[in-house]
Amino acid sequence: MGRGEAGRQALWPRKRGAGTVEPEDWNRRYAGDELVWTAEPNRFLVAEADGLTPGRALDLAAGEGRNAVWLAERGWEVDAVDFADAGLQKGRRLAGRRGVEVHWIRADLERYAPERRAYDLVIIFYLHLPWARLRPVLRRASSAVAAGGTFLLVGHDRTNLEQGHGGPKNAQVLYGADDVAGELGGLQVVEAAIRRRAVETDSGQATALDCLVRARRGEATGRRAI
Repeated sequence: MGRGEAGRQALWPRKRGAGTVEPEDWNRRYAGDELVWTAEPNRFLVAEADGLTPGRALDLAAGEGRNAVWLAERGWEVDAVDFADAGLQKGRRLAGRRGVEVHWIRADLERYAPERRAYDLVIIFYLHLPWARLRPVLRRASSAVAAGGTFLLVGHDRTNLEQGHGGPKNAQVLYGADDVAGELGGLQVVEAAIRRRAVETDSGQATALDCLVRARRGEATGRRAI
């Protein structure tokens, strides 16, 4: 894969068990000084976060931190979580170059429990685990959304395996927008859909199929809507 929007699709690391991804795989992938992907934010984040009032944000599976840094540049107070030290170190350097602060947290999302109802924006971009293991991550993530806050997930859609470009080749770690939407108890789903994404390849332009889920929690009594 080339660098850019596809997130983590190039490397689907060795497996210790079905669908198991190890931190050392990503630490090896992130080794070196250059960014593996890009310093620019994900295009869906830019589009979907437009118009949101900056507050407290949580970036789960933050990788090299491009999305967290972009949010911080726009006035968000960001907690960025990933289990790969090398990715977080690159995020720190990127934040330093951009002159912003991000709270970097090394943690395995299968064990990490964010503060409940504490974040005005919770994002998960291109996190792929077997569904039985991803479901509790989604539930904890949704519980972290504050009153009036937004949840945003983007991932490789299950249809991408046969109909799109790139992404994991293991069907066990792919899902659809409806699957994700069904795990967001207490949130109102605003959109759950497949989004087409143009990808430049050595052979020309191709199309990737992503799932996008956006949801929000209702306002607390007396709180002004965003």
